[in-house]
Amino acid sequence: MVNRFTSVSTALTVKVVGIICILSFFIDFFILLLPFQPTDRGWQISLATALVDRGIVPLVGLGLLFAGYWIDSADAASDRPQGIDLRFPALIISSVLGLMFLLIFPLHLNNVNQAKTQTVNQITQEADQAENQLNNRLSQLQAQLNTDQGKAQLEQLRSQTKAQFTELLKDDQKYKQALESSQIPPNIKELLKKAKTNPQELDKAIEQQTDLQTLKNQQLSQLRQRRDDAVKQAKDNAWKSGLRIGISSLLLSIGYIIIGWTGLRGMGAVQGGKPRAAAR
Repeated sequence: MVNRFTSVSTALTVKVVGIICILSFFIDFFILLLPFQPTDRGWQISLATALVDRGIVPLVGLGLLFAGYWIDSADAASDRPQGIDLRFPALIISSVLGLMFLLIFPLHLNNVNQAKTQTVNQITQEADQAENQLNNRLSQLQAQLNTDQGKAQLEQLRSQTKAQFTELLKDDQKYKQALESSQIPPNIKELLKKAKTNPQELDKAIEQQTDLQTLKNQQLSQLRQRRDDAVKQAKDNAWKSGLRIGISSLLLSIGYIIIGWTGLRGMGAVQGGKPRAAAR
């Protein structure tokens, strides 16, 4: 009597947990559909990612549900009423989910690839615009420096910069403090070390830093480096998302289809299957 009660209680518990797992997935599914934006590629990618991440939940639920019925069938001496048999609708749900995850596999890969292309094009366009703006600013600055007033201002700037560095190099205490300071960039510290032993290095560095062509090359190099890093990041994210979600979706579809179609064939619902006696 105790064994029969334990068997009944265990079967019921396993079934209930399985049903809750399946229902919770569909509740999440309908919530994820809101707001419904089927033409938005970003929405499609987010939906596919969320569904695949939750895809294992109903699979576990199906396993628990059928485990509950297996426990019932093992209790051959039980003469209690079996209630509604949920195995057939569960197999239908499994087949539908298998088809859904099978369709998600190519759709998600296509969406991710198109989104990657769009992102890369946008990054490239923004980088080109930034380069054009930089060229325009430097061209205007070059035009100003070609005037007598501009040349005088440039020479004044160079003289002031050299005077500041020279004063720092003459004072050993300030020089050591500058080398030990965390607020001074490493390239300035390196310049101070070189200028300490060779003063001509200071004139050379000041001339390079105030030369428009050198400044243009440095800023263009930085812009292009940021562009390349952003493009690489976009491609890496697309590759990782496509691989993770695509493979997971394919594996889920295989699992659901095997459960659904094998069960339906066993129950005689699919052509070629032989109906089996319902578990008592």
